[in-house]
Amino acid sequence: MSTDLSSGDRFQPINLFEYEKLAKEYLSQTTLDYYSSGAWDEITLRDNRAAFERVKLRPRILVDVSDRNLSTSILGQPLQLPLLIAPMAFQCLAHPDGEVATALAAASAGVGMVLSTMATKSIEEVATVCNQFPDSLRWFQLYIHKDRGLTRALVEKAYKAGYKALCLTVDAPVLGQRERDRRNEFALPQDLHLANLASISGLDISHEKGESGLFTYFAQQLNPAVTWDDLEWLQSLSPLPLVIKGVLRPDDAVRAVEYGAKAIVVSNHGGRQLDGAIASLDALAEIVAAVDGKVEVVLDGGIRRGTDILKALALGAKAVLIGRPILWGLAVAGQIGVSHVISLLQDELNVAMALSGCAKMQDIEPSLLTLPGFKSENC
Repeated sequence: MSTDLSSGDRFQPINLFEYEKLAKEYLSQTTLDYYSSGAWDEITLRDNRAAFERVKLRPRILVDVSDRNLSTSILGQPLQLPLLIAPMAFQCLAHPDGEVATALAAASAGVGMVLSTMATKSIEEVATVCNQFPDSLRWFQLYIHKDRGLTRALVEKAYKAGYKALCLTVDAPVLGQRERDRRNEFALPQDLHLANLASISGLDISHEKGESGLFTYFAQQLNPAVTWDDLEWLQSLSPLPLVIKGVLRPDDAVRAVEYGAKAIVVSNHGGRQLDGAIASLDALAEIVAAVDGKVEVVLDGGIRRGTDILKALALGAKAVLIGRPILWGLAVAGQIGVSHVISLLQDELNVAMALSGCAKMQDIEPSLLTLPGFKSENC
């Protein structure tokens, strides 16, 4: 079910928190729990938001901000604003158009889209709708399966379909314990499938008594023995640049660069893997300093306001990934809802930049912030 946001008799969300509240009316409890839950006690899930609230802004005054430019680039590709949609599985649980609707909204807004290995629309379906936007940025997120032939096939399909980078998730050698999913015995409905995996090898998410079907899938199919040495093999499969997602330590970031990564995503998997892990924002500054400009850094986790994007950029991120709010918009109004979520963030970032004395991305730097343990050098 979806709603028409243009209808005058409908409640129209004016921020991402209202979208989350409204989405609960459109999703089953099992789907809502799958999308919104974190691991174990959900400490890291909550801390991803709290980290942004701990950081305060120190705005400049008397700066000409009459003409603002939110555009940037990542891996040489242009973005209308420093935003990519995070890889999220099973989007057809939110809306029948699923990842296709999300990709269309992203491409039309000039932001990036990262397609999940666990998508319910295929690599080719998403590529086809994006091809009407020649400059659209789309990456493919990859899990390395025990079946290397399957992993190779996924990479080859993504390269052939015009994806611009491989985004390797490295923080999930096993799946985090998400107790809401376990209680619900989460599984895909019979009419939904893993669009790429099922077509290649018949793999799917099954129903497991007393357990999450996704947890069982990870245990059976994904390779927990992947190490740094496997990155060379992965990069040999295609000329696509490698993005490493799930980095929280400066030493791991440095090593990722040494092993050929072209970008780093600072992420704790939305609080869905190791509960008690550091908030992504709290890990960002050290990682940016460690890579020392050798690669671009992207932040994932907890973004809900334009001011959050501003804070992440001031700490050195080139762009941010946005996750769950996209699902809320998708559930409420399909492509229109996703587009509206993006536009809300764009409008908020635009205002936040003006009020902070920033006319362009290059004006956003650490002196705008005050936070525990961080000293501004320019104030």
